[in-house]
Amino acid sequence: MKIRNKLTLLFTGIVAAIFLVFALVIYISFNKNREEEYYKQLNTIAITKAKLLLDAKVSPQVLQLIYRNSQNVLYEEEVAVYDTSFHLKYHDAVEIDKVKETRQMIDEIVRKHYIKFYQGKMQVVGILYKHKTGNYVLTAAANDQLGYAKLQNLKYTLIIAFLSTIILIYLCGLFLANRALQPVSDLIEEVEEITATNLDLRIKEGNGSDEIAELAITFNAMLNRLEKSFDAQKEVVSNISHELRTPLTAMLAELQLTLEKDRSNEAYKTSIAQAIDDAKKIVRLSNSLLDLAKANYDLTEISFKELRVDELILDARGDLLHAQPAYKINIIFETEIEDDHFISIMGNEYLLKLAFINLLENGCKFSKALEVTVAINYFGDKTILRFQDQGIGIDEKDLPNVFKPFYRGANQDFADGNGIGLSLTKKILELHSGTISLQSKTGEGSTFTVELPHI
Repeated sequence: MKIRNKLTLLFTGIVAAIFLVFALVIYISFNKNREEEYYKQLNTIAITKAKLLLDAKVSPQVLQLIYRNSQNVLYEEEVAVYDTSFHLKYHDAVEIDKVKETRQMIDEIVRKHYIKFYQGKMQVVGILYKHKTGNYVLTAAANDQLGYAKLQNLKYTLIIAFLSTIILIYLCGLFLANRALQPVSDLIEEVEEITATNLDLRIKEGNGSDEIAELAITFNAMLNRLEKSFDAQKEVVSNISHELRTPLTAMLAELQLTLEKDRSNEAYKTSIAQAIDDAKKIVRLSNSLLDLAKANYDLTEISFKELRVDELILDARGDLLHAQPAYKINIIFETEIEDDHFISIMGNEYLLKLAFINLLENGCKFSKALEVTVAINYFGDKTILRFQDQGIGIDEKDLPNVFKPFYRGANQDFADGNGIGLSLTKKILELHSGTISLQSKTGEGSTFTVELPHI
């Protein structure tokens, strides 16, 4: 069922329930008022006849004659007068006797002074009437046919009004649902026009303040992310193709030249060494791409545990020196660490060590002395690391782009690389709620400052 129909039915049901309660309150209230008013009328009729009998000294025969010839305004009301000893003094119609008074009933009236009850559809009142000549018990009974007729008419009126109102409410609910969901329909039509080939399209955000506008704004933000992701994917594919093409082309050309004519063993060894070097470049690129993919995992899929930053730096230093024994890596503590928590963080050991290896290797390979210094410090709730080298530095125009994937600056001729290391490092640090900044001058070296929240 569509939301439009659900809203219409829900609106109709709620308003119908409210109207039904309202109608029931009116009906019950009217019936209660009818009942009380009729009891009062019976009370008045009974006392009036008692006064005619006892004060006006109208004979019972005359009262009965009047009763039989009346228009029965109260629809055959019947009045009886007894003394407290259950002796009948007057009765409108002894032969009918609708109430069928008993001694127990008379005693109850004497005890309570006033009672009222239903006998079938008839309403009955019993009254202790105090007169100067003594106490008398009056009973009066009748069927409120006029009141019941009015009650019946009210019931039919309420039923017809209820059914008519339900239809009207349904139509109004349908109209309101259509009006309320029209922006959603317009939104759907606009979204259907957006495909992978025109991700630059955006949907209208309306007044920018209601829920539909918030949905449109959220959807446009998602489109912005998707467009950036698609553009980044295209750029990555293009860069990967370019990075792979160079070593593969060189390897293929070297092998083809080797096959064209016989060569000496030394020439073959040189060609094989060149091919191996190109293959290593491809392997390094593949490993870097794999690490970049790992760093782009959902944060919820990466396992975190408590780690000491100094131990991670030492492990990264050991792994890098194992692969590059000529590198020199110095580690210093700028301030005394008073508490282990100041250099302890929650993180993923593999990814953080990879990020530190990239920074250490970057500092060494762009330094003529093949040397980098790591300074460990803390401030407030952050652990601070500075990777400083005295290398060739980075050109000022390259600084804004050094953390972009596959970007190679003007210093690319100084050392090999594929432009993934720094972008991968920045992504890893962001996954750990950390930051990285760079200060560099050409010919004076570079300083990468890393800040990570400690425990």
